[in-house]
Amino acid sequence: MSISTSSEPPTAKRLEGKVAIITGGASGFGESSARLFVRHGAKVVIADVQDELGLSLCRELGENDDVSYFHCDVTSDSDVKRLVDYAVSKHGKLDIMYNNAGITGDIDPTILGSDNDNFKRVFEVNVFGGFLGAKHAARVMIPARKGVILFMSSVASESCGESPHAYTASKHAVVGLMKNLCVELGQYGIRVNSISPGAVATPMLRNAIGMEKSVIDGLIRAAAVLKGPTPGPEDVAEAAVFLASDEARFVNGLNLMVDGGYSTTNPSFGLALRSLMTQNNSLSI
Repeated sequence: MSISTSSEPPTAKRLEGKVAIITGGASGFGESSARLFVRHGAKVVIADVQDELGLSLCRELGENDDVSYFHCDVTSDSDVKRLVDYAVSKHGKLDIMYNNAGITGDIDPTILGSDNDNFKRVFEVNVFGGFLGAKHAARVMIPARKGVILFMSSVASESCGESPHAYTASKHAVVGLMKNLCVELGQYGIRVNSISPGAVATPMLRNAIGMEKSVIDGLIRAAAVLKGPTPGPEDVAEAAVFLASDEARFVNGLNLMVDGGYSTTNPSFGLALRSLMTQNNSLSI
């Protein structure tokens, strides 16, 4: 998959005529995906609780009926129902439901330091929110016998021990939900997949760990398995366009890792060995 960085529209619009909802679409991965979906010809409903950011993005992407903003709390069944009904009423159908909205929650990595209410809140947004999105999308996709449902998961669904317990557990649950749904909804011609990015210096990550983008980018490059490019939200957007497009018409039940191979290895032994060798060299001097 190539990464389009030009402001010029793509020569081949891979989502031409499709109608998409992107939750959490006002910032981060959602914003980048909304931009690329529009460039590829999709009619996009940006759903979020960040009204100012969402409306500003709509104005930037074009003052027309192809891009609109809808205030939606993904943990509210009535909000999500109204969101899907709005998209269908406005555009006559729903082809793509991208359940992107999510939170990190508290970043305390210990079980004893974990707050109970925080744990519940992370699951409410990341898992229950995605469940509601899929449920209401399926309500209109099943009669049409076609559609695409995407979930935002994380490298934490494969590589454990580096994220808070609530976040990691929620992203595993998202993948489990996706796989179960792909079996049921596949019988109606509906494809269900998820995307699992590695660390990217999105606003959510910057706010969670309290570091500037340049510092986080440096850490990501240092830890990367795939050296060279610094990953950005556009890499995840490209994956979403592929999975939502007809090019992926037989891709179902896939948790697509967009992590440069990070989740394939555990560097702990190598790091411990280098630390030991450094200590031994220091002692011998």
